[in-house]
Amino acid sequence: MTETEQPSVPLRVLLADPALGLSQVAGPTEDRSVSTVGTTEIEDPTPYLVGGELLLTAGVRLPSEADGIDTYVRRVVAAGVAALGFGVAPVHDEVPPALVSACDRHGLPLLRLPPATPFVAVGQATYAAIAEARNRALREISKAQSALASAAARPDALQAVLTQLSAHTGAWAALYDAQGNELFSAGSRPPAPTPRLVRDLAVRTTARTRPRRTAGRPSPPAAAADHHDGVHLTVHTLPGADSTTTALALGQATTTAPTLVHRQVTGMATVLLALLTSPRHALGTDTHSVGALVRLMLGATPAEVAPALARAGRTTGDHWTVVHGRHLPAGSAPAPPSGDDPARLATLGTALGTPYLYIDGPNLRALIPGAPGARPSAPAQAADLGWVLGFSSPAPAPDLPRADRQAERALQRALAAEAPAVVHSSDTLSMHALIAPADAEELARARFAPLDEAGPPGATVLLNTLRTWLTLHGSWDRTAAALQIHRNTVRHRLARITELLDVDLRDPDVRMELWFALHWLPGSP
Repeated sequence: MTETEQPSVPLRVLLADPALGLSQVAGPTEDRSVSTVGTTEIEDPTPYLVGGELLLTAGVRLPSEADGIDTYVRRVVAAGVAALGFGVAPVHDEVPPALVSACDRHGLPLLRLPPATPFVAVGQATYAAIAEARNRALREISKAQSALASAAARPDALQAVLTQLSAHTGAWAALYDAQGNELFSAGSRPPAPTPRLVRDLAVRTTARTRPRRTAGRPSPPAAAADHHDGVHLTVHTLPGADSTTTALALGQATTTAPTLVHRQVTGMATVLLALLTSPRHALGTDTHSVGALVRLMLGATPAEVAPALARAGRTTGDHWTVVHGRHLPAGSAPAPPSGDDPARLATLGTALGTPYLYIDGPNLRALIPGAPGARPSAPAQAADLGWVLGFSSPAPAPDLPRADRQAERALQRALAAEAPAVVHSSDTLSMHALIAPADAEELARARFAPLDEAGPPGATVLLNTLRTWLTLHGSWDRTAAALQIHRNTVRHRLARITELLDVDLRDPDVRMELWFALHWLPGSP
């Protein structure tokens, strides 16, 4: 707890204490928070009040006339007194009716203290309840901090931290970039227009931090709050790693006012999210990864350095899934992250479950460490960010070039089919198993040898066009879309293939023969 936070106890707790015997005889019934207890018998105690008090009096100097009592109540209400406690006997046999009327009129809870209840007992009970509330809050904060720290160590750290934050605050939480794109969210999503209001508040808040950035220095954090139709909206920006880092903001929406515990838990979550989106975490620059990079640059093979990267990725497997991606923004999808934007890299890396990413404009390549036989799955979060993905089958490090080709082909199929992702699959019990691999390779080489004399754009391009066209069942338009070329270019290339191979591509037997030959051709996925 900070020094600026005043611990308090709800008035209902004191009213429910049978040892005190307190009863409310006037004023509003909604609960009030009591932060301290004061006793006074002077006519105007306001110079000595700080607000939030349960002010106790026996009415020794209480004015006798109704106007004077009204002035007294009005003054203490203006001073911020939480409630007034009136002790009956020995001065007054009962609470004066004029005091009851004045407290009702000015909205001040009025408590009756029976003769057997000393003022000191009320103070002791209040401070004991405040201490218990403080200890309970500290226990809740400690429990939440432990849960957040564990969440930050998970592979899906950003999502896990938001989930724990929502669980311990009861608020819907969302992480936004500077453009207001919702990267992650957790908790029960509130109905419209609350998500839009939180987003707009986040955009305005992050925009205010930009003029305050200085070269080479982190962007200062900022916070904002709003209230709309009984919903409390708050936004906290994450401290930027440097002046070029994309600003991120944590937005929250809840129907209950944020408490001290909520503010403390939110503060820790903000710090953790800032660390998780820092360049060191986003780029995976741990000692294992750095050592592997150095060894690779000094001549080691991928197979030799892959085990170190697998350990850094917290997996016991020795296989890797290659991912190819293409960013196709549509509607509200975010713009593609730049290759040196650590915050957006961390966001996408969390979605894919790997720090091993390379982004070049709209193109993505990634390595996901895993175990053999595990089928990759495409995260919905990646599609929300505007990415179309192609996944290879898990492969050992020596087979990464083949897995790379598989991922590229899977991506092309995903683009052509307008699917968010395609995972490469192969069936070992297939027609390919009927021919010895060496014989199949020799047959494929001989079948496509005439293409070596093709000239520009070359045999490789022609083969890739043929493979894509066959994959898409002879669709000119879908092939053009997958290869990002004009449909007439597709027709021209296939006409050249028809001429060089002396085949009729309209013949299904020919297409079947070429399809099998493509699979047997060395270097094919």
